[in-house]
Amino acid sequence: MNRQVIIDTDPGLDDAVAILFALGSGRFDILGLTTVAGNIGLERSTRNAGGLLALAGRGDIPVIAGAAEAMLRTNIDALVVHGSDGLRGVTLPDPVSPAKDDAVTWLADTLRSAPIGSIDLLALGPLTNIGKLINDHPDAAARIGRLIAMGGAINEPGNAGPASEFNFASDPEATAIVFRAALKTTIIPLDVTRRLRADVAYVDGLRGTLLGDTAADLLIAYMTDGKVSRPLHDPCVMLLALAPDLFDIEMHRLSVDLRDGPDAGTLTKREAGQPVAIAMRVQAQRALDLLASGFR
Repeated sequence: MNRQVIIDTDPGLDDAVAILFALGSGRFDILGLTTVAGNIGLERSTRNAGGLLALAGRGDIPVIAGAAEAMLRTNIDALVVHGSDGLRGVTLPDPVSPAKDDAVTWLADTLRSAPIGSIDLLALGPLTNIGKLINDHPDAAARIGRLIAMGGAINEPGNAGPASEFNFASDPEATAIVFRAALKTTIIPLDVTRRLRADVAYVDGLRGTLLGDTAADLLIAYMTDGKVSRPLHDPCVMLLALAPDLFDIEMHRLSVDLRDGPDAGTLTKREAGQPVAIAMRVQAQRALDLLASGFR
């Protein structure tokens, strides 16, 4: 039986590829997509999530709009990477039905209605919705099976600040709340996601199905700045959920920089920090093969 999951997301090019893989692989029982502002703002993230479901013929999966703003900060975005539409011009069908509102309440109700530990949360964007869930509904948050989140940088340079990664820099307070909670959390930092890269030859090999063609179009759009390859940040979450043996996981105590400025969201190993499971290495070729298999 496929594992039940909720995908918390801000699509976004690599988010979109991750969601298409989850839809096409037949390996996930997706209960819903909750959206967060993240890469491109909440309205567009929510519309893109609905469009991906419509493309896959999965209008039965609900989209629930979540946080439009970080918990305590002014939003940042990644329009320079993803474009104003989040997809750099790749067209999706219109959503089949309007998105629901109040992702945090929906998450709490869904978790409470299922056996404890039976639903995993796959987080592809800033952790604002999950931080609010922990604050407002701690009993429901405690029912999460696994939380797998793309975010952070350990030994790698950052992509939002000198050592800060975009998702965690977007809402450091939410990240700190998640780390402090007694959840089974695994993070996948830039140290791993930058090792899983798609070049043009790999992208061409995804084509041949509707979802594969769309994933390829998204990744080609991701390369329009002249890059010869691009890191597959968010697909790593789905791959770890399916095949944790492809990743080397280490436990470290981490603190989150909550100051203002370019270091906000930076992770630091400290004895006084919170214990967090971190994916530190990946068997890249096997992971790429698994990803491609979801589009065949």
